[in-house]
Amino acid sequence: MLKMEDQKLKNKTTIFLILIFLLIVAFIGDIFTGNATISIKEAWSALFGSSGNVIVDEIIRNYRLPKALTAVLAGAALSVSGLLMQTLFRNPLAGPDVLVVSAGAGLGVALLTMFSGTALYPFIQIMGNMGQVVAAIAGATLVLLLILVVSSRIKDSITILVLGMIFGYVASSLITILQSFADPDSLKVFVTWTFGSLGDVTLDEMPILATIVLSGILLTIILQKTLNSLLLGESYALSAGLNIKRARIIIITIAAVITGSVTAFTGPIAFVGVVIPHFARAFFGTVNHRTILPATILMGSILMLICDIVSQIPITNRTLPINAVTAMFGAPMIIWIVLKRKKL
Repeated sequence: MLKMEDQKLKNKTTIFLILIFLLIVAFIGDIFTGNATISIKEAWSALFGSSGNVIVDEIIRNYRLPKALTAVLAGAALSVSGLLMQTLFRNPLAGPDVLVVSAGAGLGVALLTMFSGTALYPFIQIMGNMGQVVAAIAGATLVLLLILVVSSRIKDSITILVLGMIFGYVASSLITILQSFADPDSLKVFVTWTFGSLGDVTLDEMPILATIVLSGILLTIILQKTLNSLLLGESYALSAGLNIKRARIIIITIAAVITGSVTAFTGPIAFVGVVIPHFARAFFGTVNHRTILPATILMGSILMLICDIVSQIPITNRTLPINAVTAMFGAPMIIWIVLKRKKL
């Protein structure tokens, strides 16, 4: 028995070491990949000194490095948010979009687009790229407050899940209406934002995104015991002395804040939050959050980095929308897991 436990621990450690190695390789690969032809030597020199070429230094330091860091943070945040939602609602299809925070962020950006053709345009222009971020965070915050009010009054988690879907439909309807009134140029800006992009976060903005995401992940780590209790059902959690109402509000707040922040900076990114928790459970053969949580963080970051690498097409000198690439990777993963386990 002891030998079997030691073997399991050894296997788990080996998998984690492999994941860490893959994360490092994917991170370096993302920095070295792009439409601009830059040799590995030049990229390495630009990272740790100077390549002797101002343009190369600018591309590596101020574009590719922040983009790779954003991929790591976004992948980890969305995956953790999906894990929280699947644990809370005990629903295999639950993910960050369940909270309609992404839809709220989209509504905020849509409103900003609507006002771009009005007298408020000079103020919007002054904010530059941060205008979309501020609008998205404001929209996500309003949706979060609405969800918290609902969750404080309703005991059943499934009812909250259904209401969240309804709120999402309402937000999508409002976005469609706003789009119909927007001028073509503003509409193009909004549609481009909905594609998702990891390359819009600057080094100056990175500390804001990193602080929010890392704080959310840290709080999730603290909540591991609570999450494990919820896996056994609310009745068991109540018998164990857990305050379900308070735990639900805390979990929803963490998931909504990190999802809303990532959406604000990168635009909506689908599928990662749904698929990665399943992938982590399938790889490690457990639902214990002490194992699944770090695995989810690593796998989410790796997947996002790989998707970012794939999204860049040197042949056509174009970059695919990151949202489309994550869906292309996510769907086959879900199918593979279902075929292997015969269920979600």
